[in-house]
Amino acid sequence: MTERNDRKLHILQVNKAYYPHIGGIESLVRIFSREMQGRAEVKVLVCQEKGKSADKNVEGVPVHYASSFGTFFSCPLSFSFLRKFREMAEWADVVEFHMPFPLGDVACLLSGYQGAVVAAWHSDVVRQKKLMLLYKPILKRFLKRVDCIIAATEGHITSSPILSQYPEKCRVIPYGIDVKAYRSVPEKPILQEKLHHAHSVRILFVGRLVYYKGVEVLLRAFRDVKGCELFLVGSGTAEMEQKLHQMTENDKTADLVHFLGNLSETELRQAFADCDIFVLPSVANSEAFGIVQLEAMAYGKPVINTALPTGVPHVSLDGVTGLTIPPADEKALAEAIQRLADDSELRERLGKAAAKRVEKSFNEADVVEQVYATLQEFAERKHSK
Repeated sequence: MTERNDRKLHILQVNKAYYPHIGGIESLVRIFSREMQGRAEVKVLVCQEKGKSADKNVEGVPVHYASSFGTFFSCPLSFSFLRKFREMAEWADVVEFHMPFPLGDVACLLSGYQGAVVAAWHSDVVRQKKLMLLYKPILKRFLKRVDCIIAATEGHITSSPILSQYPEKCRVIPYGIDVKAYRSVPEKPILQEKLHHAHSVRILFVGRLVYYKGVEVLLRAFRDVKGCELFLVGSGTAEMEQKLHQMTENDKTADLVHFLGNLSETELRQAFADCDIFVLPSVANSEAFGIVQLEAMAYGKPVINTALPTGVPHVSLDGVTGLTIPPADEKALAEAIQRLADDSELRERLGKAAAKRVEKSFNEADVVEQVYATLQEFAERKHSK
């Protein structure tokens, strides 16, 4: 059944932020909302990073940005969000919450909403341990309330001390990307143009410059790598960026490490296409999947990732589409980079397998269809009661 009372399914997507904010989860919410609009009616509720509320139409999707006093412990503080959720939830047949987002959990529990609730579990709260002490009772109550929990890999479930308590509610649906859209971007030697040595092997990292991404480990490992140049795409706090820059100053790698900052969407895709090896050296469970792996794999690039207990090593497979090493192991990371840098045939073999894997297992259209079917299923269950 695709309609209720002769109308389309009403889906409310709830997250901390939305486009033009850039982030992995935000990109997913944007894709789901845009691609489901048409077969369903979709609305989005998020928060401003700071400032007054606003209503916008983004790619045909109505988005309400609730006012916010700012972000504390990675969570926006917004009282208007609570009121707006109650209002928008009355319209919805099913609400999909993207987690972790404590404010969303509270809004749902306080609202008295009786419709279907699906939680998309993107990662645990890892670093904010004091916040977790306060949040844990709320989180458990919320998860008891939800009808279904979507996780991107089995690793998300088994590695989470919280999620592993609700296996009967969990459903694995991977993330996906539009491979054709990535490959349609015009090629440009965006990295080659910046090389100090024309024949250097180009190593690429893309991500926020935060503790769990392992960039410090990468920079230390890179000191023992020969014949390569490293390109870092992303930004972080002024303190973190200064620390990373200082690690390369007056160092033998000073001319071989390129800080590119944030790139446009087109430039970023050109960087993926122009690299030889992609590296995701994450060191903590805050890295639950690593969508950037899919982006690199779409261009046939081998990936070096880490054996976290999360979904990360389930994306690019060790010895199949890349190499997997222990987290925070500088020596193993340096050896993995050097091995791929020195063996172009190995890079090509792993890269071809990476391209095939992303086409087969992480196709965006298939993922959107699975998510929509899940939202529809649980909305129908509630409606039939």
